[in-house]
Amino acid sequence: MKIDILTLFPEMFVGVMESSIMKNAQKSGAMQYQTIDFRDYAANKHHKVDDYPYGGGAGMVLMPQPIFSAVEAIKENPGGSPRIILMCPQGERFNQKKAEELAKEDHLIFICGHYEGYDERIREYLVTDEISIGDFVLTGGEIGAMAVIDSVVRLLPEVLGNQESAIEDSFSTGLLEHPHYTRPANFNGYQVPEILRSGHHEKITEWRRRKSLERTKQRRPDLLKDYPLTTEEQEWLDEIE
Repeated sequence: MKIDILTLFPEMFVGVMESSIMKNAQKSGAMQYQTIDFRDYAANKHHKVDDYPYGGGAGMVLMPQPIFSAVEAIKENPGGSPRIILMCPQGERFNQKKAEELAKEDHLIFICGHYEGYDERIREYLVTDEISIGDFVLTGGEIGAMAVIDSVVRLLPEVLGNQESAIEDSFSTGLLEHPHYTRPANFNGYQVPEILRSGHHEKITEWRRRKSLERTKQRRPDLLKDYPLTTEEQEWLDEIE
């Protein structure tokens, strides 16, 4: 996967993209990225990328020309039609399903804004997706883009040491993930559930499914609204209630 990030602050991405799983993804060849300062594409002599909004109002608005020009320069390179993602609080709420959808793409372009907002023509005529990571406002789109990129890249083949980890993650199955335990079995008197030490894999699988359902019911009951419960899971849910 190729990832291009349009931002006025390329240095913000160094720590995230050059560490941990993101660094491993690049070493394995699963992902390559570059940051592009779209100020470099401004046509005016002062490299200005924002201006006052028509009609008045507070703040500055990002001009269309630098961003259009930057995207056009990226698309001149061969590699098909990229998904062009605008990080924006007005966008679609990001979730695991969207991450899985984007992980199937070969090329993603992220546009990270600053200031009051974007010229509407960027939204209407350039981007393919608008994404928000939640109902709150940040100073720019960089942190949101980092979160989206991390969640997408970890789904690429061979990026995680154990691919089953991504399949069993919270939200991947439609439910929250079951509890986890590791050594020691007894820590300060707090015991690991006996079933997990039994070696009975079928019963362990059932315990995990029940705990996943129970945790979802307690913490995110809204997820159960669209989750296709089996007859067995419905019986467990009745017991929990």
